[in-house]
Amino acid sequence: MRTFDASVAGLGGCPYAAGASGNVATEDVIYMLDGLGIRTGVDLDRLIDIGQWICGLLGREPASKVNRAMTAERRKA
Repeated sequence: MRTFDASVAGLGGCPYAAGASGNVATEDVIYMLDGLGIRTGVDLDRLIDIGQWICGLLGREPASKVNRAMTAERRKA
């Protein structure tokens, strides 16, 4: 696989499926690929920051489990 479709913080939805819960979070995909040893060239920490930023503007929590977990860890430190 060379291309994947995801959305920062899992934001968005599917215009073809009414009531769709959202998209696959880019943070979760990158974390999985990193764990598999697949180099993506994506800085996960910066991606987390972007997800937090855009969710803050929208007044939403990120749908990304990785984003929420890493943000909680940052707050502890």
